[in-house]
Amino acid sequence: MSFIWSSLLYFLLIVPLLLLLYFRAQRRRREFAARYGSLGVVKDQTNRRHIPVLVFVVAITILIVSIARPQATVSVPKLEGTVILTFDVSGSMAADDLKPTRMEAAKAAASEFVEKQPSNISIGVVAFSDGGISIQSPTTDRAETLETIYRLVPRRGTSLGNGILVSLNTIIVSAGDPPILNTNSLSDPSSPPVTDSVPQGWYPSSVIVLLSDGENNESPDPILVADVAADLGVRVYTIGIGSTAGATLEVEGFTVFSQLDESLLQEISGITGGVYYNAANEEDLVRIYRDLEPKLSIKSEEIEVTSLFAGAGVLLFLVAGALSLLWFGRVP
Repeated sequence: MSFIWSSLLYFLLIVPLLLLLYFRAQRRRREFAARYGSLGVVKDQTNRRHIPVLVFVVAITILIVSIARPQATVSVPKLEGTVILTFDVSGSMAADDLKPTRMEAAKAAASEFVEKQPSNISIGVVAFSDGGISIQSPTTDRAETLETIYRLVPRRGTSLGNGILVSLNTIIVSAGDPPILNTNSLSDPSSPPVTDSVPQGWYPSSVIVLLSDGENNESPDPILVADVAADLGVRVYTIGIGSTAGATLEVEGFTVFSQLDESLLQEISGITGGVYYNAANEEDLVRIYRDLEPKLSIKSEEIEVTSLFAGAGVLLFLVAGALSLLWFGRVP
């Protein structure tokens, strides 16, 4: 237990002073009774005479503790969750097999998703092409999240693995744990994507919503990274952006054919316990709003318990007064 105004606890020194004054008064009372008689009445009441006074002193002690504003760490059940919207911003997302483009279709799907989430869901945004960049940490500010989504534009190659890794890092760091991403893997394909000491954290109330066409042409292997996500309890829900028929587009002066790789996205979601959705299927997008419900989790929080102490002190005051009136016809 901690105290916001701990210096006020010095008032507890008053308690032994009150006890000292009480015992001195009792000694003088006994001396008076011995000198002038009426000992019979005193003896009949000696065993219970001290009870109201002791209750009264305990009440004072509790009230002094309450003015120091005590805090207790308690486990509080909460319905909450963290969602990381992970956007593929590779060059292929400029294809127009979803109108007006895959990128704009992904933004529209994500924006509608954000607007339909409960207020207790924190939403972060990660963008990835050949690497992964955490653009916005999880927040409940919907306007800020939507502004981040609107700023996204297509860039270079595609690394689904790095996109998922950066999303996992965002979840883990926001929970107060050390990151797992080996940043060297972003520039050196031979480097392992995950650090040697993977934390044994468990984040079942966190999910990743991956919006991509599924075309992967950069390391690390997204299947291996999906295994890491599964070990951490993070589900990856994938949304396929594009069509299996594909489209031809120009990327940095080259003509490229690009098509939706549903099988890879389905495998990633299957490994992690998530679900695959197709952005072209309106029923699928409606399902994702229902599937991503907040989870009940238990978290330790420091809560001020001043009112509990104050209430207990007042109650003991009333008990002491009632006993004294009942037994002696006066308050202590």
